[in-house]
Order: sequence, then C-alpha cells, then structure tokens
Amino acid sequence: MDAFNLLKADHRKVEELFEQLESASGQSKMRVFEQIKTELELHTHIEETIFYPALERPKQTHDLTLEAYEEHDVVKKLLQELSRARNVSDEWEAKAKVLQENVEHHVEEEEGELFPKASAALSEDQIETLGEQMESEKERKQRSGSKSSKKSSKKSAAKTKSASTAQKRVPATKKSASKSGSKSSGSKRSRSKKSAKKSRR
Repeated sequence: MDAFNLLKADHRKVEELFEQLESASGQSKMRVFEQIKTELELHTHIEETIFYPALERPKQTHDLTLEAYEEHDVVKKLLQELSRARNVSDEWEAKAKVLQENVEHHVEEEEGELFPKASAALSEDQIETLGEQMESEKERKQRSGSKSSKKSSKKSAAKTKSASTAQKRVPATKKSASKSGSKSSGSKRSRSKKSAKKSRR
C-alpha cells in the first residue's frame, strides 16, 4: 500500500463528509460531524505516529512536518469544542466552517508540498512500508474503537437497568416506612390511653 495513496483516500473521504455536513440539518448534521471526527482522529493518529516521524529527519520535509503537527493541534481543538455541543447553533455552524477551512488548507499543503518532497526524500520501499504500517494501525484502532463502543453501550444499558430496579424498590421502602410509622403511632396511642386510665384511678 502506497503511503500517499492511503492518505489521499482519507482526504477524499473527509471532503465528501464535509459536503454532506453542509447539506444536512439538525441531528443528522451532528451524526455527520461524528463521522468526520472519527475519520480525522484516525487520520491524524496514523500520520503523527508513523508518517510524520519518518519525515522529520530529511531536511527537505523537516519544516513542513513540524508545521503539519501544529495544524493538527488546531484541528483537534476545534473537534473538541464542536463535540461538546448537543445541538446545532449558529456559533456551532461557524466553528464547523472554520474546521473545514483548516482541514482543506492542511490537505492542500500536504498534497501540494509535503507529499512531493517526501516522495523525493524517501525510497519506494520506505513509502510502501509506511503505507502498510499506517493501514494496519488504522485497522487496529478501528477494531479497538468498535470494542470500546460496544462496552460503553453495555455499561449504559446496565446503568438504565439498575436505575429502573432502584426506582421499583423505592415505593416498597416507602410502604414499609409508612407501615412502621403507623405501628409506632399506634403503640404511642395505646400507651397514652393506658396512662389516662391510670390517672383516672
């Protein structure tokens, strides 16, 4: 797997998702954003752990690689801010547009400057090896991500179950408390009656 082709395929996928985001509305917009977030997190992860470290050493790619790290940081911050929202607002829309513009600029710089310089700096074998490493790491992250999402859905289901059983128990405890309360008040009444009889005697 060619490293550049793999990353370019990721870029095209994210571009398509941003187009979907523009035409979507309401909660469907939030769902498309979640897909964008997942794709970008995966993409930045494989670039930062495998691709960029290989490009930091050569002089012709060193500065561009450091710049790419910084651009990733901006994208990550925007993703965090956008993911905090529950609903789409005008402010959210504006921030999403800024994210799109940042990603587009980053892609343009990578494909227009970094990739050509990297292909000159690296051998064909290195480019192929990097591609294979990134592909396998991407698959590994996707697998672990799906496992964790299954676990979290199981946990949330267990929480709702325990919450519903706790709610069922509450009226029972209230009943028992009211029973014990009526018993104690009854015993108090009988005591007061007895003391009244004694005083009459």
